[in-house]
Amino acid sequence: MKTYTKADLEQIVYTQLENLNAMHDLLTIMKTQNELLEKANQKLSREISDFKSRCYRTGKMVKSE
Repeated sequence: MKTYTKADLEQIVYTQLENLNAMHDLLTIMKTQNELLEKANQKLSREISDFKSRCYRTGKMVKSE
C-alpha cells in the first residue's frame, strides 16, 4: 500500500477540483446547445406547419427540385 504525503493528497484534491470545474463548464455548454437546438426545432416545426397549411389552403404542393 502506497503512503501519500499531505502534498500528494492536496495535489490529488486540486486535480479533482479542476476536473469537476471542467465538467461543469462542459455541462453548461451542453445545456446552452440543447436550448438552442430546442428553439431551432420549435421554429422548424412552426415553419413546416405554416408551409403545410398554406399548401392545403391553396391546394398546391410545391415540388422539390
